[in-house]
Amino acid sequence: MTVEWDDDGDFESVADHDVGLSDLELRDPFDLSKALEGAALEHLRPEVKKITMHTEFTPSGDQPKAIENLISQLENGQERCVLLGVTGSGKTFAMAKVIEKLNIPTLIMSHNKTLARQLYQEMAGYFPENAVDYFVSHYDYYQPEAYLANRDLYIDKELSINERIEQERFAAVASLVTRPDCVIVSSVSCIYGLNPPETFLESHVRCHIGQKIEPIDLLKELVALQYTRTNTDLVRGSCRLRGEVLDVWMPSRDDPLRIQFDYEGVTKIQVCDPVSWETLDILDEAWIHPKEFFMTSPERFERALDSIESELKTRLDYFRENGLDLEAKRLEQRTKYDLEMLREIGHCSGVENYSLHFDGRNPSDRPYCLLDFLSACGKQFHGDKRKYLVIMDESHVTLPQV
Repeated sequence: MTVEWDDDGDFESVADHDVGLSDLELRDPFDLSKALEGAALEHLRPEVKKITMHTEFTPSGDQPKAIENLISQLENGQERCVLLGVTGSGKTFAMAKVIEKLNIPTLIMSHNKTLARQLYQEMAGYFPENAVDYFVSHYDYYQPEAYLANRDLYIDKELSINERIEQERFAAVASLVTRPDCVIVSSVSCIYGLNPPETFLESHVRCHIGQKIEPIDLLKELVALQYTRTNTDLVRGSCRLRGEVLDVWMPSRDDPLRIQFDYEGVTKIQVCDPVSWETLDILDEAWIHPKEFFMTSPERFERALDSIESELKTRLDYFRENGLDLEAKRLEQRTKYDLEMLREIGHCSGVENYSLHFDGRNPSDRPYCLLDFLSACGKQFHGDKRKYLVIMDESHVTLPQV
């Protein structure tokens, strides 16, 4: 984690650089090292935190040769390999053996939620000591927003989010930014937009035994991560302070955390049952991620609002020059309403539509997605952002979907 001192003037040039510009221009979205500083990194090395398969079966028939050939091809730099076999021939078992041997972050894509869930259950059984997570669309129902110019009719977006799947999506992302032994089972939902990996991990609270902090200060940090303060029942995404005890329930976890304080700071961190509050586990440190996927710094937030206003002006000029006054009026009305909501409460409906501005991307750049989290995991823990594996199950169906 230490960096050698340079005496070539680079330090001075960085020190003299404008803070706002450095936030936009010098930040590497795949660099997690600064955000992970202080964590128990010696326990997160790939040779220590290995992907280990637990099974009573051994490869048989054509499986040993297939596994050997696949590993040989991948280790020798071949980018694409195909494993072809009839139903029930043990392709999933062979896949798990390849994952264990390569010991790098792995994404397994399937073409529907049902098969993805089946694969997730199998992988969780093969790798009980590792981070096996499930990442699919969290919408039970989704109707996108629309505007019919000929009738001046705006149709608002309607959606229903599955809380359990949302929790599992958070767990997948949290695993990728904090540990090297990740196996993520996903649908094509993995190609859709998320926040940059570095931003997600940068916006976090790290709490550890012996930390000198007041309960109210830690509570303020959680509220800054969009957690909702409550004085009654605790639910996912909320926090509660009662005297010297702070309870927080991360969206990615089944069980809340209870943090206890005394006059010297944090004395105990417990994982508790959400109903009885019985202690299930005791931790030395806890990494608490944001309540929402989309987070940004105050500096970047202000720049994003300025960028949105600038783009709005450009688009309004275009519509008016082409005689599309109705469209211009509707666009101005909606965007100014969103800007007002963002300034007042920090959020608006459809905030993901402004991800270009909040991420600081160029207009031609694609949004960040789950694949970027795999790249960040590969770079942080394996030294190369290309060091991750993507497996497409039923690729003749999955690949056309992508």
